[in-house]
Amino acid sequence: MKPKQILISILAVLFLFPLIGTFAEQAANSGSIEVITTFDYPGTGNLTLPQKINERGDVVGVFVDSNAVTRGFVRFSDGSFSAPIVDPNDTVGFTEGRGINNSRTVAGDYVASDGNHHGFFLAGGTFTEYDVPGAVSTSVLGINDVADFTGSFSDGSGIFQGYVSVGGTITSFSVPGALLTLAYEINNSNQLVVGYYVNSSGIPHGYFRDANGALHFPIDPSGSVTSVLFGLNDKNWVVGRYADSSGVTHGLFFIPPNNFFTFDVPGSTFTSLNDINDQGLICGRYVDASGSSHGFIARVRGTPPTKEAGTEMKPYNSRSLATPLNPSPSAWGGAMPAR
Repeated sequence: MKPKQILISILAVLFLFPLIGTFAEQAANSGSIEVITTFDYPGTGNLTLPQKINERGDVVGVFVDSNAVTRGFVRFSDGSFSAPIVDPNDTVGFTEGRGINNSRTVAGDYVASDGNHHGFFLAGGTFTEYDVPGAVSTSVLGINDVADFTGSFSDGSGIFQGYVSVGGTITSFSVPGALLTLAYEINNSNQLVVGYYVNSSGIPHGYFRDANGALHFPIDPSGSVTSVLFGLNDKNWVVGRYADSSGVTHGLFFIPPNNFFTFDVPGSTFTSLNDINDQGLICGRYVDASGSSHGFIARVRGTPPTKEAGTEMKPYNSRSLATPLNPSPSAWGGAMPAR
């Protein structure tokens, strides 16, 4: 497989960011995150990378087999697994399951013979292909219960833009100066879109887009290296991952406007919290001492004892940056988002 890709190695850092007051949920000062179960997609040598979790407790994700073939999957709430998800137009062995809603519609992307990413939706066993109009490449990264969705695309300009589709209306946006902007998830209230961007130096940083379309960035505390935001729920609890100054990657639980909590799977060398539902169930992945990736489901009990950012928080910009779609389709190098 040789899709044209910009391979972006993500080591995400602790971040904190202020949200508009109406987004804030009051946080109790007691609670914890506890691992309920770990899992791997069936088969020898598979690397398991969960992506999103719905209110049923179904998890959509990606597994990579021993031949480096990438496939999507669903782990249902009873612990059973779907057959590998393979888009009919995947000709190179690369299909990803990226989002799932309560109706079990799966969103994702695949690589075709043109070497570019294209989006899809899978419902009732039927695939529906999706590309942002005028785009050469499209990734669909998240879908909510009313079928609003988010992702990233390129129109051939060399800049990868984020987009959100709400009620069928697509709006694109980019953090100024970013090489890549990814929109990972939108919640059911449409209050918030979370994701990350890669700056001109190739460093990822978190951002959020509020209900008014304003982008808030960068989301970095003092001493940070890089940051990634992946998922959120309707309480505006946000999850992601960060790397400390020694390069160790930790899971991140965040409560607006400026509270955070770090979580590591015991015995892991890498922990990423990838999504959270309204019941406080978290899906994520961890890497063990041998370097293998595994999935896990954890539960938030109460509210973890978050710490206020105080003076550690770096300033951020807030701008309304919605831009019209550029219909010019020209060749580009495909992007592989962090997982």
